[in-house]
Amino acid sequence: MSYDIPGYETPGCAYCPSTVRACCQGEGDERGPAFCPSKVDPDGVAAAWEPYRDPFTLRVAHTAAVVESEGYCKWTRVEEICQFAKKMGFRKVGIAMCISFVDLGRVFSAILESHGLKVTSVACKNGGVPKEDIGLKDEEKIRPGSFEPMCNPVSQAVLLNRAGCELNVIIGLCVGHDSLFIRHSRALVTTLVTKDRVLAHNPVGALQLADTYFSRVWGPHKPDKLPSRPARSRSKV
Repeated sequence: MSYDIPGYETPGCAYCPSTVRACCQGEGDERGPAFCPSKVDPDGVAAAWEPYRDPFTLRVAHTAAVVESEGYCKWTRVEEICQFAKKMGFRKVGIAMCISFVDLGRVFSAILESHGLKVTSVACKNGGVPKEDIGLKDEEKIRPGSFEPMCNPVSQAVLLNRAGCELNVIIGLCVGHDSLFIRHSRALVTTLVTKDRVLAHNPVGALQLADTYFSRVWGPHKPDKLPSRPARSRSKV
């Protein structure tokens, strides 16, 4: 099957076949499919290099690459976070966690402290602000008729900002709440745990079993078979 049909307006890397993936050899310009970023938006690829001229951005990129190399298939993500923080020279690490992860947050906090790092941790329900304050109706609560405090990711970010944290780690924040936290955090943000209450916090399971046990994830326009190219709506032709 040809992947060189021209006219795509945006990248579609999710559809790049395993036999191509030319970027891994630095050959996107020559061998990349028509929806490859190097073909679709080479100016964007070039412009993305400009932020790396910032010394801090370049140091983060370099340090992350070193951690990737040194810990490749050897370090857990917990270890990678500890090593990244230390190699960056950070002293203060923040933890933004779901209230249901407080016990595990305590373990992670102790691990960070054992590496000589100072830790500030903030749970999502801090402040005990009722959900009604953001316009939620009683019937929209998880348990109607009871008091439910809102998840408060903006407050988590503000408190960690005020504590001077240089790296913030998300543990199990809800979808959307994690987005707000990242948006309002001044420090770099990484994720240790991605919440998925159904799959024991392993959301990739829904993708691996999308055609069997979790076929309900598909919308009303499920294709008969997994497409090999981006949707035509992303193409000029």
